[in-house]
Amino acid sequence: MKAYEEKDVSHEHGDVKKFAVTNIDSLSTDANNQQTYHRSKRPVLTVIYVSLSIFILFLNYFLAQYDKFVLSYFQNDVINSLNLTSTDYGVLSGYATGVAYALLAIPVAFVADYADARVWVLSVAALWWSLCVLFQGLSHNFWQILLARIGMGIGQAPVEALSISIISDLVEPRWLFLSESLFYVGVYLGEAVSGQIATAFNATETPWNKAMIAIGIAGIVLAVLTRIVLLEPARRVSVMAPVQNSDPSIFIGGSQSNRKVAHAKRQFLASVSQIVRMRSFWILTLSSGARQFSGNVFGWYMPGYLTSLYPSEPELLSNYGIIVGAVGSVAVVVGGIICTSAGKYRATMPLYITAVGGMISAAFVVVMVFSLDLAGGDQDRGVQILYGVMSAAYITAELWLGAYASLLAMLLPARTKTFCLAIYTSTIILIYSSAPQIIGLALQNYDVNSEAYIEKTRDILAILIPVGYWVAGVGLLFCVSKVKADIAGDLVEVGHVTHLRKGAFIGFWLAFGALTIALFVTSLVIASLVG
Repeated sequence: MKAYEEKDVSHEHGDVKKFAVTNIDSLSTDANNQQTYHRSKRPVLTVIYVSLSIFILFLNYFLAQYDKFVLSYFQNDVINSLNLTSTDYGVLSGYATGVAYALLAIPVAFVADYADARVWVLSVAALWWSLCVLFQGLSHNFWQILLARIGMGIGQAPVEALSISIISDLVEPRWLFLSESLFYVGVYLGEAVSGQIATAFNATETPWNKAMIAIGIAGIVLAVLTRIVLLEPARRVSVMAPVQNSDPSIFIGGSQSNRKVAHAKRQFLASVSQIVRMRSFWILTLSSGARQFSGNVFGWYMPGYLTSLYPSEPELLSNYGIIVGAVGSVAVVVGGIICTSAGKYRATMPLYITAVGGMISAAFVVVMVFSLDLAGGDQDRGVQILYGVMSAAYITAELWLGAYASLLAMLLPARTKTFCLAIYTSTIILIYSSAPQIIGLALQNYDVNSEAYIEKTRDILAILIPVGYWVAGVGLLFCVSKVKADIAGDLVEVGHVTHLRKGAFIGFWLAFGALTIALFVTSLVIASLVG
């Protein structure tokens, strides 16, 4: 008996078949219950080529993350050398790039899907943001580095969505969870390398902007290498694409006759309609946004806080980076392996490891923040507690990124998944970019070198990070049944979207947009007045 229903539309709509998976057990890797997948005609990709391609995508993402960690580790140096306030720093680490991300990621991803030019778009984007990172290293004041970071955000906007989409078409579905997890190792290695560079730069009194210039040059070289090595992969059918009552334009191939404005509009509207009618997409998006809100608070403010808390530990940033790089990398790969091996639970396993792992990690984060107090003020003992609980926090919290991205890539329609992924990434970027913005406003009246600043930062970290983890966890556990429904193709039928559902989406975006604009403008006004 088949575990799925198959509808062949290849004779009508190009070279892509559609599948409606109506039984979650169809994801089992059991030999007697293998799914079969239609492939577009294309050359056989060798393991070496696929591995090299993923490695290049990994390097792109690694460098795209790297500049953030440099500003995080050199927070005090950046503030002092550019004469910034805490509000200025919040603008640079928050909506300065977040708004550019959100505004550009969606249209760029749509063009990449429509033109079947994901590799070209990724290469040009990498070249642009690399130049902007280089200009950050050459900045001498707040407004120069702000404009450079906005330009960088424009270039980095489509990187994650493009990479997830390309990888999902490069590898066999059974290896997707592991492959995406290996790609996301770049997040953790970026922070690890930044920690080592920060330690070396502090020891040699090398200015922070040298690291930015080096990243920019490396990125330019990598952009050229990306265009030379990577080929545009053919679209692989979405493993769990919900297709009932869907517009076929979002599944068809990119034949020349379809390259028209009317078709582009139809494809755009059909894609938006599909994600609105999905029962899980927006809960998955908002839950991930809450989770990454906490992660952004952690990444931007935890290193600086711990450095201030343990001034007698010159190797703290180095050890911090090693823990993040080693433990985080192992955790995300283990998460991919767990989901790959989960058999019939493969589709929902990313939700469980993200929710439960984050809830457990929240307790370890609180112990991290108060490690010196728990050690009675003894710095040596406090550092030992810190390193131990930090390792525990990362091994429980960081299982999720690759597995979560794989689930999204599976759920979304093959033809426009880059575009749909960009809607997802843009939303969560706007959510988590508000974290530094909010914190910057909260800390604006405190001297960055004062004891009051350290205590206020401690309180913020101890509250915001655990709350975000728990909000995300509750949302994801609630979403399990929704994901199963989408896998079975049980979307809201076309023409049956209620006014309440439409109103909720419109109301959310209006309120969210107003909050984003208010935070951004307020921060800029304060920065201008202080400056």
